[in-house]
Amino acid sequence: MNSLNFSPPSPNAPRYVQMAMRMAELIESGAFQWGQRLPSVRDTAAQEGVSISTAMQAFRWLEDKGLAQAKPKAGYFVSKLRKRIDLPTVGQPPAHSVPVHRQSRTDVIRWDGGQTIQVNLGGTCPRDSMLFDEDRVRVAVSRATRVHRRSLVSYTNEAGTPALQNAVAQRALHLGCSLRGEDVVITSSCIHAVSLCLMAVTRPGDVVALESPTFFGFLDLLEALNLRVVEIPSHPRTGLSLPALQLALDTQPIKAVLAVPTLSNPLGAIMPLSEKKALVKLLAAHQIPLIEDVVFNDLLASDERRKAVKAFDRDGSVMVCGSFSKTLAPGIRLGWVEAGRWKDQVAALQRVQGAATNEVLEHALADLLTQTAYESQMRRLSATMKSRLHEARQLVSSHFPKGTRVSDPAAGYTLWVELPQGLDSMHLFELSAKEGIAFGPGRLFSATDRYAHCLRLSFSGAWGEAEKTGLRRLGHLAQSLQLPPGAALRP
Repeated sequence: MNSLNFSPPSPNAPRYVQMAMRMAELIESGAFQWGQRLPSVRDTAAQEGVSISTAMQAFRWLEDKGLAQAKPKAGYFVSKLRKRIDLPTVGQPPAHSVPVHRQSRTDVIRWDGGQTIQVNLGGTCPRDSMLFDEDRVRVAVSRATRVHRRSLVSYTNEAGTPALQNAVAQRALHLGCSLRGEDVVITSSCIHAVSLCLMAVTRPGDVVALESPTFFGFLDLLEALNLRVVEIPSHPRTGLSLPALQLALDTQPIKAVLAVPTLSNPLGAIMPLSEKKALVKLLAAHQIPLIEDVVFNDLLASDERRKAVKAFDRDGSVMVCGSFSKTLAPGIRLGWVEAGRWKDQVAALQRVQGAATNEVLEHALADLLTQTAYESQMRRLSATMKSRLHEARQLVSSHFPKGTRVSDPAAGYTLWVELPQGLDSMHLFELSAKEGIAFGPGRLFSATDRYAHCLRLSFSGAWGEAEKTGLRRLGHLAQSLQLPPGAALRP
């Protein structure tokens, strides 16, 4: 068993961290064996003389480190200790902005090379119905159709129904944000909300800063709006580099920053709260708006970790956008935005576009968001995805070429894989598609070719033996790219 080398807990560390690190040492030493049930949260709280919530934080710390796994109605169990897997490297700040030109990234990731895709490790739209409470969604939609049936024969308010606006404002409290329902604009999706924000604060030819690597849908959107991009390197754990952003702000005519500070896509990075606060201060000094995407925040277990950059905004400089299609009901692709100082411009753009949403679905979503079961659903979803990511990460480590690096997100749907330099993930994509295996080539996540040797894996679809076998085969194909003809693959 490989040692994780935990240092003794600092006496200045929060109490829950001290508790968690003591348990981590017991796990590492073998006092608790793989698969063994850990003491209950209640018993731990009583033994340590702390509250239930403090004990729960300690167990969630162990979860984040991959040492413990929660099983519904059974408690916490020891996970198998992981061997060390290096994280992807961090790139260098670019010297200048670049235009976004390429065949639609969304189209590329859907391309199947003329073959039938049997193992889809590509997009992030959740496709596994087992992840969601389908019956609860169906009942909410049926109830909304019955109660609000008149709305089906009338135009709706472009800004959204008060029920959903207020429900979004209530959920935003869990992000540390105090929003007024009347200031929330309901959109057809989160990417639609982002597009409205970009149109409100930029003009064609302007420069937008964003994380690198970034969500390919953002790049498609920036290209459609004829905007230039300056890519800010991101650390796979802590996200957007503030020193690199500072340099870009000092040297580039940036008009807006677009970022996913919590569980960024594709890295799964989470900016520390201190850096989120510093980001607000930095952008305020330059009078630059931040467009913040919070679509994945609810996948984290605690409100403290979910906290948005918007929570530190005091002058309306942060435009916050979200959706519940990744956490609650993928089929209800409604998004929302609270645009701060630009709320009137965004509302006007929504009206001009005539993009009113479906009122019945708005009422159904409002119903789902205000049910007490929401938080327990998020905990189950988060635990399921943590387990998948852990297992997939081990498979990548065992079957991909030596020297491969893999991200280690606390939650979410994706892993970012960095192959050894010289391997082309687009070539790998073409080979794997012929065998019915799809993933996201790294070139799609940048306006340049800097990630040609990287790829993104998504686990939002089915996860069974077929997918695990497909991931192993993908690793073997990657190995074949670096071998001379006739050489044997490593097992």
